[in-house]
Amino acid sequence: MNKRPASVPEAYKDGYARAREADAEMADRYVGYTLVGDPLADAAAAELSKHPAEQSQQWIRNGMEKGSAALTDAPPAVRAFFEDADATPDWVDPELMMAGCRAFHRHSEMFVGAFVGAVLVEGFATLISQSFSITGRMVDTGVRRLKQNNRHLVEIFLPGGLDREGEGWKLSVRIRLVHARIRHMLQDADDWNPDWGLPLSTAHISYATAAFSGLLLHRARMLGIRLSPDEEKAFMMIWRYSGHLMGVPEDMQCGSVESALRLQRIGGMCEPPPTLEAILLANGLINSAPIVAGITSPKARDALTSYIYRVSRAMIGDELADALNYPKMNTFGTLAFLRTKNHAESLLFKLLPALGARNRARQFQRMLDVSLHDAEGIGYRLPVHLYAEHDGPL
Repeated sequence: MNKRPASVPEAYKDGYARAREADAEMADRYVGYTLVGDPLADAAAAELSKHPAEQSQQWIRNGMEKGSAALTDAPPAVRAFFEDADATPDWVDPELMMAGCRAFHRHSEMFVGAFVGAVLVEGFATLISQSFSITGRMVDTGVRRLKQNNRHLVEIFLPGGLDREGEGWKLSVRIRLVHARIRHMLQDADDWNPDWGLPLSTAHISYATAAFSGLLLHRARMLGIRLSPDEEKAFMMIWRYSGHLMGVPEDMQCGSVESALRLQRIGGMCEPPPTLEAILLANGLINSAPIVAGITSPKARDALTSYIYRVSRAMIGDELADALNYPKMNTFGTLAFLRTKNHAESLLFKLLPALGARNRARQFQRMLDVSLHDAEGIGYRLPVHLYAEHDGPL
């Protein structure tokens, strides 16, 4: 999609005009995709909604666990969806991706911190916040949702996580189906304003994967994390493949940090200023983090929340932090202290490899503690009701 869109949703008109002055090609592409969903996933979700929930879940389970070959009795749209998911792109290099996995787990604490404290917040500052706010799937179930976001991050960076049988692969494909189902329900809902474009549009899913990849690396650098060129390439490949599995089209996939930051920057310019819903979601994420971390003392929760706000403001900048109604605070020296601390720890762990190994093990355990791992494994139930309070946990 490289031509000027025939129509522009009302909410995007002002930002789109400014973005075209900076990068007309990317602005045209981004705004064009605000009116585009995911044809394969949308068709599959619509077909699945016509059948009893038990039958639909069985088809999804068979497709996830056994592949499209196990769907001989499923509707054509469901088979087509899983056939597409089963096809691995030529550019996927599992051996190279291992370098990205190692880099992530070497610095997992900082990556998760940058993810929760900055990148998720920046992602929800867009109009994607409207979809989650209307359904209540961030506000009413914020802690669970944050843990699910963390789990997806953890699973795709486990060695083999994006193999066909891996949990990261299954979670990415599941997210694509859930998005399609919610998009189908929201599109005709009275709560949805057509001026916002399409719910959970291709533009927003692409923006999210660009933020979770290139912007996450950029924010991690602000905390003192440095990866080699091969590690960065592998990190980007992992997120590009996960984004592909979530339905991001090829011309919106980002294979480099630079391309991801371009999409995120121009897409952000196209977006309107943060809405009240974005403000509620962003602050809800930060206030949920101490609960997710298992901190029960009110005083300790308040202290950690304040610290997260400080680091988050330092990373995302005062302009966005003020727009999101963050508490006013001085962030001078915050990132410099974290960079110095990380650099010192890196030198120490090189001198004492056994200590470094123990630290990575502790980081991995903490990462699991802040992620949602249900005893029954990945669930394949799609939303039944538009509003989360009428639905069970997904």
